[in-house]
Amino acid sequence: MAPVHAADLPVCGYEVVHSYPHDQQAFTQGLLYRDGHLFESTGLKGKSTIRKVRLEDGEILNKVELPPTVFGEGLTDWKNRLISVTWRSGKGFQWDIGTLQQTGAFEYSGEGWGLTNDGARLILSDGTPTLRFLDPENMQETGTISVTVNDRPIANLNELEWVNGEILANIWQTNFIVRIDPANGKVKAVIDLTGLQKQFIAQGNEDVLNGIAYDSANDRLFVTGKNWPKLFEINIVGCAD
Repeated sequence: MAPVHAADLPVCGYEVVHSYPHDQQAFTQGLLYRDGHLFESTGLKGKSTIRKVRLEDGEILNKVELPPTVFGEGLTDWKNRLISVTWRSGKGFQWDIGTLQQTGAFEYSGEGWGLTNDGARLILSDGTPTLRFLDPENMQETGTISVTVNDRPIANLNELEWVNGEILANIWQTNFIVRIDPANGKVKAVIDLTGLQKQFIAQGNEDVLNGIAYDSANDRLFVTGKNWPKLFEINIVGCAD
């Protein structure tokens, strides 16, 4: 697999605009911002949740638990629904965005890692270099792209977010987010978030970067990680589009 820090890829830095409290017991898997609030999915069997969170103080405004047999993963929104996937059970769920009550379920092959949408399709990562496109109305697969760096595939694509026509993806167990061209899967640049974790004391080795949310109305980008006590609003700096 190709290294994401390949020398001929642009490497972006960051600056912290603001930090917010984040539940340090939240094993963050999916994150999104909508209607002034954060929506978050958390993982681990018996602890997986879907939750609505107030950005300013991290207070959990509403929360539902997933079945104890599944491991919650990525999360996105579609119309008046939240859609979430699970790791190895092949099960996905739909939730009313107002009440968080479950409104449906679906199945898919392989693993579920991250989930986002481009306004027309859902985009699913599964730990491989392949991103899958799903029809948000019937959850059927409509296509795929292979994510590459210098024509070599890159795996461990985890949490996803659609930002200004690009797919942003956490690379699991690294401090990197990659910017992916959705037309051809090529990585356009790497965002290096090394140093964020120095702003707090991590609890364990699994407390890695994982969580990207974008406020498109106000052009704000938020990132966090598994069991992080903080969520950061950041600006991306140092690389041209």
